[in-house]
Amino acid sequence: MNYRFLYFIFIGLLLHHFSAGQLSWQMADADFGTLPTGFHVYKTSDSLDGRPFLAYYAIADLKNKKLFFSTDTTLQRRLSPGEFYQKNNYPLLVVNGSFFSFNTNQNLNLVIKNGKLLSYNIHNLAAKGKDTLTYRHPWNGAFGINKNRMADVAWVFTDSSNRWAYASQEPVKPIHDSIATIHLNQYKGLPVKKWKMKTAIAGGPVLLQNGQINISNDTELKFSGIAKYDLHPRTVIGYTKDHKIIVLVVEGRHKNIADGASLIQCAEIMKSLGCVEALNLDGGGSSCMLINGKETIWPSDKGIQRKVPAVFLIETR
Repeated sequence: MNYRFLYFIFIGLLLHHFSAGQLSWQMADADFGTLPTGFHVYKTSDSLDGRPFLAYYAIADLKNKKLFFSTDTTLQRRLSPGEFYQKNNYPLLVVNGSFFSFNTNQNLNLVIKNGKLLSYNIHNLAAKGKDTLTYRHPWNGAFGINKNRMADVAWVFTDSSNRWAYASQEPVKPIHDSIATIHLNQYKGLPVKKWKMKTAIAGGPVLLQNGQINISNDTELKFSGIAKYDLHPRTVIGYTKDHKIIVLVVEGRHKNIADGASLIQCAEIMKSLGCVEALNLDGGGSSCMLINGKETIWPSDKGIQRKVPAVFLIETR
């Protein structure tokens, strides 16, 4: 056995964990105009695992009743975060959310606004290769806030025939069969409950659950092969034990300034910020967060905000 090789692997993993958890964050409130009580913005430009890194996070108090948490979506079209900002009467925060199809502009994930399901998870994925006549049926991770301002991250099933989404607090192994559509009753024995959220947005994979790193990429069937380890711009949302929401955006694909982050690094960062549960949202060129209409990270599509079909919002009234 090559103990020297194992030693360097161990040291590398140790340094990786240490550096992700020891980023130095500076308050950046002054860069974004007047901010309400219970809301702050932080920035870091520390290197991450020896690579250039740049990220922002916003933290908002769920119990502050002057802050309102919502979503917005579009029908068969996409808008830039800046256009969503104008459409929603200039909210405090706008951030991209769910995954989507470039061909149809369709949301591929759940979105809930004012307790109403506006879009649904896609649970039917056609297999490839020799299994082209079969389908896999994953459950996606989702972030939600109920009417009592309690947050949750869970694995969620949606069906247009049901008013409510249904959630599991554990990853759900996807069924693999020859049926193009699937219904909840095919998951008999699974401990699921109605997920009665006032506001919610899905994406995936889940990064943190019950205070522990638990990246459910393989059960959610999100990123294949080594892609889950690649460095990209990222958008992540989570919440802390003391009822604070954290929205993290990581800049990437910006040579010598920001390389981006992996899913593992994002999970470690969210845990270091005190999150007990956290969810990855659409990233890459979609990652964009506005505070009072001003950009935080530089969008990776040459600075152009990508048009998306759904966003998460924080408003003040």
